[in-house]
Amino acid sequence: MRWHEITVTALEPSQEMVSHYLYEYGAAGVSVEESWTEDKPRDTSLGQWYDKPLNDIRPGYAEIKGYFTEDTEIEAVLTLLKKAVAELPQYGYDAGEATFSMAEVQDEDWADAWKKYFKPLRVSERLTIKPTWEEYTPREGEVIIELDPGMAFGTGTHPTTALCLRTLEGAIRGGETAIDVGTGSGILAIGAVKLGASRVLALDLDPIAVTSATENIKLNGLSDAIEVRRSDLLGVLNDEAGAPATAVKPPVDLVVANILAEIILLFIADVMEVLKPGGIYIASGIYKNKEEDVEAGLLAAGFEIIDRVRQEDWVAFVAGKPKEDEEGA
Repeated sequence: MRWHEITVTALEPSQEMVSHYLYEYGAAGVSVEESWTEDKPRDTSLGQWYDKPLNDIRPGYAEIKGYFTEDTEIEAVLTLLKKAVAELPQYGYDAGEATFSMAEVQDEDWADAWKKYFKPLRVSERLTIKPTWEEYTPREGEVIIELDPGMAFGTGTHPTTALCLRTLEGAIRGGETAIDVGTGSGILAIGAVKLGASRVLALDLDPIAVTSATENIKLNGLSDAIEVRRSDLLGVLNDEAGAPATAVKPPVDLVVANILAEIILLFIADVMEVLKPGGIYIASGIYKNKEEDVEAGLLAAGFEIIDRVRQEDWVAFVAGKPKEDEEGA
Protein backbone atom coordinates (compact mmCIF):
# COMPACT_ATOMS: atom_id res chain seq x y z
CA MET A 1 0.00 0.00 0.00
CA ARG A 2 1.21 3.50 -0.83
CA TRP A 3 0.96 6.38 1.60
CA HIS A 4 1.24 10.15 1.36
CA GLU A 5 3.95 11.49 3.67
CA ILE A 6 3.91 15.11 4.85
CA THR A 7 7.06 16.30 6.62
CA VAL A 8 6.98 19.43 8.76
CA THR A 9 10.27 20.76 10.08
CA ALA A 10 9.54 23.10 12.98
CA LEU A 11 10.97 24.19 16.33
CA GLU A 12 10.88 21.34 18.86
CA PRO A 13 8.47 23.01 21.34
CA SER A 14 5.79 23.07 18.63
CA GLN A 15 6.02 19.35 17.80
CA GLU A 16 3.07 18.36 20.01
CA MET A 17 0.79 20.87 18.31
CA VAL A 18 1.96 19.94 14.81
CA SER A 19 1.41 16.24 15.62
CA HIS A 20 -2.04 17.11 16.93
CA TYR A 21 -2.97 18.87 13.68
CA LEU A 22 -1.65 15.99 11.55
CA TYR A 23 -3.93 13.60 13.42
CA GLU A 24 -6.81 16.06 13.24
CA TYR A 25 -6.49 16.16 9.44
CA GLY A 26 -6.56 12.38 9.11
CA ALA A 27 -3.03 11.01 9.58
CA ALA A 28 -2.97 7.28 10.31
CA GLY A 29 0.40 7.65 12.01
CA VAL A 30 2.85 10.35 13.07
CA SER A 31 6.58 10.07 13.74
CA VAL A 32 8.82 12.69 15.33
CA GLU A 33 12.61 12.94 15.13
CA GLU A 34 14.40 15.70 17.01
CA SER A 35 17.79 17.11 16.13
CA TRP A 36 20.70 15.28 17.74
CA THR A 37 24.00 17.10 17.62
CA GLU A 38 27.25 16.75 19.53
CA ASP A 39 26.46 19.75 21.74
CA LYS A 40 22.91 18.71 22.65
CA PRO A 41 22.77 17.25 26.19
CA ARG A 42 21.19 13.83 26.72
CA ASP A 43 19.66 12.90 30.05
CA THR A 44 21.72 10.11 31.66
CA SER A 45 20.61 10.72 35.26
CA LEU A 46 19.10 7.24 35.50
CA GLY A 47 21.76 5.48 33.47
CA GLN A 48 19.96 5.84 30.14
CA TRP A 49 21.92 4.96 27.06
CA TYR A 50 21.24 6.08 23.52
CA ASP A 51 21.57 4.21 20.26
CA LYS A 52 20.19 7.04 18.18
CA PRO A 53 22.81 8.50 15.82
CA LEU A 54 23.46 12.16 15.19
CA ASN A 55 21.44 13.61 12.32
CA ASP A 56 21.47 16.68 10.13
CA ILE A 57 18.21 18.19 11.37
CA ARG A 58 18.67 21.86 12.12
CA PRO A 59 19.57 22.35 15.83
CA GLY A 60 16.49 23.06 17.92
CA TYR A 61 14.14 21.76 15.23
CA ALA A 62 12.23 18.50 14.79
CA GLU A 63 10.93 16.62 11.77
CA ILE A 64 7.29 15.69 12.24
CA LYS A 65 6.01 13.26 9.62
CA GLY A 66 2.36 12.40 9.06
CA TYR A 67 1.20 9.43 6.97
CA PHE A 68 -2.07 9.55 5.04
CA THR A 69 -3.86 6.91 2.97
CA GLU A 70 -3.41 7.15 -0.79
CA ASP A 71 -7.02 8.30 -1.34
CA THR A 72 -6.49 11.41 0.85
CA GLU A 73 -6.84 14.83 -0.81
CA ILE A 74 -3.30 15.57 0.28
CA GLU A 75 -3.01 19.05 -1.25
CA ALA A 76 -6.05 20.16 0.75
CA VAL A 77 -4.53 18.70 3.92
CA LEU A 78 -1.26 20.52 3.27
CA THR A 79 -3.11 23.83 2.84
CA LEU A 80 -4.94 23.36 6.15
CA LEU A 81 -1.73 22.35 7.90
CA LYS A 82 0.25 25.36 6.69
CA LYS A 83 -2.53 27.67 7.91
CA ALA A 84 -2.68 25.96 11.31
CA VAL A 85 1.10 26.11 11.82
CA ALA A 86 1.17 29.77 10.79
CA GLU A 87 -1.42 30.51 13.50
CA LEU A 88 0.47 28.72 16.29
CA PRO A 89 1.99 31.95 17.74
CA GLN A 90 -1.46 33.13 18.80
CA TYR A 91 -1.65 30.04 21.05
CA GLY A 92 1.79 30.67 22.51
CA TYR A 93 3.79 28.25 20.35
CA ASP A 94 6.63 29.17 18.01
CA ALA A 95 7.21 26.88 15.03
CA GLY A 96 10.16 28.97 13.86
CA GLU A 97 10.99 28.90 10.17
CA ALA A 98 8.75 25.94 9.49
CA THR A 99 9.13 24.05 6.21
CA PHE A 100 6.83 21.54 4.54
CA SER A 101 7.41 18.75 2.03
CA MET A 102 5.46 15.83 0.57
CA ALA A 103 6.41 12.38 -0.70
CA GLU A 104 4.87 9.00 -1.46
CA VAL A 105 6.14 5.95 0.44
CA GLN A 106 5.39 2.25 0.78
CA ASP A 107 4.32 0.58 4.04
CA GLU A 108 7.73 -0.94 4.60
CA ASP A 109 9.42 2.42 4.18
CA TRP A 110 8.00 3.83 7.40
CA ALA A 111 5.92 1.43 9.49
CA ASP A 112 8.93 -0.30 11.05
CA ALA A 113 11.84 1.99 10.22
CA TRP A 114 11.71 3.83 13.56
CA LYS A 115 12.13 0.60 15.54
CA LYS A 116 15.90 0.60 15.16
CA TYR A 117 16.01 3.72 17.35
CA PHE A 118 13.76 2.42 20.15
CA LYS A 119 15.89 0.55 22.70
CA PRO A 120 15.24 -0.46 26.35
CA LEU A 121 14.95 2.77 28.31
CA ARG A 122 15.10 3.28 32.06
CA VAL A 123 12.70 6.11 32.84
CA SER A 124 12.62 6.06 36.65
CA GLU A 125 14.21 4.37 39.63
CA ARG A 126 12.05 1.28 39.10
CA LEU A 127 10.57 1.44 35.59
CA THR A 128 12.22 0.37 32.35
CA ILE A 129 10.45 0.34 28.98
CA LYS A 130 11.40 -2.59 26.77
CA PRO A 131 10.40 -2.85 23.11
CA THR A 132 8.90 -6.25 22.42
CA TRP A 133 11.49 -6.98 19.72
CA GLU A 134 14.50 -6.33 22.00
CA GLU A 135 16.12 -8.82 24.41
CA TYR A 136 16.79 -7.46 27.87
CA THR A 137 17.69 -8.95 31.28
CA PRO A 138 16.16 -6.88 34.10
CA ARG A 139 18.05 -6.04 37.26
CA GLU A 140 16.71 -7.07 40.65
CA GLY A 141 13.65 -4.98 41.53
CA GLU A 142 13.37 -3.50 38.04
CA VAL A 143 9.81 -3.24 36.68
CA ILE A 144 9.55 -3.89 32.94
CA ILE A 145 6.92 -2.41 30.63
CA GLU A 146 6.73 -4.39 27.38
CA LEU A 147 5.77 -2.05 24.56
CA ASP A 148 5.02 -2.08 20.86
CA PRO A 149 3.53 1.39 20.30
CA GLY A 150 2.71 0.82 16.63
CA MET A 151 1.25 4.03 15.23
CA ALA A 152 0.12 5.36 18.63
CA PHE A 153 2.13 8.02 20.44
CA GLY A 154 3.87 7.08 23.68
CA THR A 155 7.17 5.19 23.81
CA GLY A 156 8.40 6.83 26.99
CA THR A 157 11.24 8.56 25.16
CA HIS A 158 9.49 11.94 25.07
CA PRO A 159 9.98 14.08 28.20
CA THR A 160 6.24 14.38 28.86
CA THR A 161 5.75 10.59 29.05
CA ALA A 162 8.87 10.07 31.15
CA LEU A 163 7.70 12.84 33.51
CA CYS A 164 4.35 11.11 33.98
CA LEU A 165 5.91 7.72 34.71
CA ARG A 166 8.31 9.16 37.28
CA THR A 167 5.51 11.14 38.89
CA LEU A 168 3.26 8.06 38.99
CA GLU A 169 6.05 6.20 40.77
CA GLY A 170 6.00 8.78 43.53
CA ALA A 171 2.20 9.02 43.76
CA ILE A 172 1.10 5.38 43.80
CA ARG A 173 1.13 3.68 47.17
CA GLY A 174 -0.78 0.53 46.18
CA GLY A 175 -4.41 -0.42 45.52
CA GLU A 176 -5.49 2.80 43.77
CA THR A 177 -8.14 3.04 41.09
CA ALA A 178 -7.09 5.35 38.25
CA ILE A 179 -8.11 6.86 34.92
CA ASP A 180 -5.60 7.48 32.11
CA VAL A 181 -6.96 10.16 29.76
CA GLY A 182 -5.45 10.10 26.26
CA THR A 183 -3.81 6.73 26.81
CA GLY A 184 -2.06 6.49 23.41
CA SER A 185 0.01 3.31 23.52
CA GLY A 186 -1.31 2.49 27.01
CA ILE A 187 2.10 3.07 28.59
CA LEU A 188 0.88 5.12 31.57
CA ALA A 189 -1.98 2.74 32.38
CA ILE A 190 0.44 -0.19 32.26
CA GLY A 191 2.98 1.66 34.38
CA ALA A 192 0.34 2.56 36.96
CA VAL A 193 -0.70 -1.07 37.48
CA LYS A 194 2.90 -2.33 37.54
CA LEU A 195 3.61 0.25 40.24
CA GLY A 196 0.71 -1.01 42.36
CA ALA A 197 -2.61 0.49 41.17
CA SER A 198 -5.42 -2.05 41.34
CA ARG A 199 -7.52 -1.04 38.32
CA VAL A 200 -7.18 1.53 35.53
CA LEU A 201 -9.62 2.85 32.94
CA ALA A 202 -7.64 3.90 29.84
CA LEU A 203 -9.41 6.35 27.50
CA ASP A 204 -8.58 7.69 24.05
CA LEU A 205 -10.59 9.20 21.21
CA ASP A 206 -8.29 7.77 18.50
CA PRO A 207 -9.35 4.23 17.47
CA ILE A 208 -5.73 3.44 16.52
CA ALA A 209 -4.67 4.29 20.07
CA VAL A 210 -7.46 2.13 21.52
CA THR A 211 -6.26 -0.84 19.46
CA SER A 212 -2.59 -0.21 20.29
CA ALA A 213 -3.24 0.18 24.01
CA THR A 214 -5.36 -2.98 24.10
CA GLU A 215 -2.57 -4.99 22.46
CA ASN A 216 0.13 -3.59 24.75
CA ILE A 217 -1.97 -4.34 27.81
CA LYS A 218 -2.29 -7.96 26.61
CA LEU A 219 1.48 -8.13 26.05
CA ASN A 220 1.97 -7.20 29.71
CA GLY A 221 -0.68 -9.65 30.96
CA LEU A 222 -2.82 -6.89 32.45
CA SER A 223 -6.14 -7.26 30.59
CA ASP A 224 -7.92 -8.08 33.87
CA ALA A 225 -6.67 -4.87 35.51
CA ILE A 226 -6.90 -2.32 32.67
CA GLU A 227 -10.01 -1.53 30.63
CA VAL A 228 -9.60 0.45 27.40
CA ARG A 229 -12.47 2.52 26.03
CA ARG A 230 -12.82 4.99 23.19
CA SER A 231 -13.85 8.30 24.69
CA ASP A 232 -13.56 12.03 24.13
CA LEU A 233 -11.69 12.91 27.33
CA LEU A 234 -13.95 11.78 30.20
CA GLY A 235 -17.04 11.72 27.99
CA VAL A 236 -17.68 7.98 28.42
CA LEU A 237 -18.28 8.65 32.13
CA ASN A 238 -20.53 11.65 31.58
CA ASP A 239 -22.75 10.29 28.80
CA GLU A 240 -25.61 8.66 30.65
CA ALA A 241 -27.64 7.98 27.50
CA GLY A 242 -26.55 4.55 26.37
CA ALA A 243 -22.90 4.85 27.37
CA PRO A 244 -21.35 1.44 28.13
CA ALA A 245 -20.73 0.67 31.78
CA THR A 246 -17.09 0.68 32.86
CA ALA A 247 -15.49 -1.49 35.53
CA VAL A 248 -13.73 1.52 37.06
CA LYS A 249 -16.37 3.77 38.60
CA PRO A 250 -15.88 7.32 39.84
CA PRO A 251 -14.84 8.55 42.25
CA VAL A 252 -11.27 7.31 41.71
CA ASP A 253 -7.99 7.83 43.53
CA LEU A 254 -5.96 9.14 40.63
CA VAL A 255 -6.30 10.69 37.17
CA VAL A 256 -3.36 11.05 34.80
CA ALA A 257 -3.41 12.98 31.51
CA ASN A 258 -0.46 13.43 29.18
CA ILE A 259 -1.98 15.67 26.52
CA LEU A 260 -1.77 19.22 25.21
CA ALA A 261 -2.06 22.02 27.75
CA GLU A 262 -4.99 23.48 25.82
CA ILE A 263 -6.89 20.20 26.22
CA ILE A 264 -5.98 19.90 29.90
CA LEU A 265 -7.59 23.29 30.47
CA LEU A 266 -10.83 22.11 28.85
CA PHE A 267 -11.74 19.42 31.38
CA ILE A 268 -10.16 20.34 34.72
CA ALA A 269 -13.62 20.62 36.31
CA ASP A 270 -14.51 17.13 35.04
CA VAL A 271 -11.36 15.72 36.64
CA MET A 272 -12.29 17.33 39.94
CA GLU A 273 -15.71 15.68 39.66
CA VAL A 274 -14.41 12.12 39.17
CA LEU A 275 -11.74 12.24 41.91
CA LYS A 276 -12.25 11.17 45.49
CA PRO A 277 -11.56 13.79 48.18
CA GLY A 278 -7.82 13.64 48.63
CA GLY A 279 -7.38 12.23 45.11
CA ILE A 280 -4.45 13.08 42.87
CA TYR A 281 -4.39 14.57 39.36
CA ILE A 282 -1.17 14.27 37.35
CA ALA A 283 -1.21 16.55 34.30
CA SER A 284 1.65 16.44 31.81
CA GLY A 285 2.28 17.46 28.19
CA ILE A 286 2.71 21.07 29.30
CA TYR A 287 5.36 23.20 27.64
CA LYS A 288 6.91 25.86 29.86
CA ASN A 289 5.05 28.73 28.17
CA LYS A 290 1.72 27.20 29.31
CA GLU A 291 2.77 26.48 32.89
CA GLU A 292 1.13 29.56 34.40
CA ASP A 293 -2.11 29.00 32.47
CA VAL A 294 -2.44 25.40 33.69
CA GLU A 295 -1.55 26.36 37.25
CA ALA A 296 -4.21 29.09 37.22
CA GLY A 297 -6.79 26.64 35.81
CA LEU A 298 -6.04 24.04 38.48
CA LEU A 299 -6.26 26.57 41.30
CA ALA A 300 -9.47 28.08 39.93
CA ALA A 301 -11.08 24.63 39.90
CA GLY A 302 -10.19 24.13 43.57
CA PHE A 303 -7.11 21.94 43.25
CA GLU A 304 -4.07 22.29 45.49
CA ILE A 305 -0.68 22.23 43.74
CA ILE A 306 1.28 19.47 45.49
CA ASP A 307 4.30 19.37 43.23
CA ARG A 308 5.57 20.15 39.77
CA VAL A 309 8.25 18.14 38.01
CA ARG A 310 10.36 19.34 35.09
CA GLN A 311 12.35 17.75 32.31
CA GLU A 312 13.98 19.94 29.70
CA ASP A 313 11.30 22.57 28.90
CA TRP A 314 8.31 20.41 29.92
CA VAL A 315 6.33 20.47 33.15
CA ALA A 316 4.08 17.97 34.92
CA PHE A 317 1.76 19.07 37.73
CA VAL A 318 0.74 16.95 40.70
CA ALA A 319 -2.50 18.44 42.00
CA GLY A 320 -4.70 17.28 44.85
CA LYS A 321 -8.43 17.47 45.42
CA PRO A 322 -8.98 18.78 48.96
CA LYS A 323 -10.09 16.26 51.56
CA GLU A 324 -13.67 16.56 52.82
CA ASP A 325 -12.69 18.13 56.12
CA GLU A 326 -10.64 20.73 54.24
CA GLU A 327 -13.54 21.45 51.87
CA GLY A 328 -15.81 22.12 54.79
CA ALA A 329 -13.31 24.22 56.70
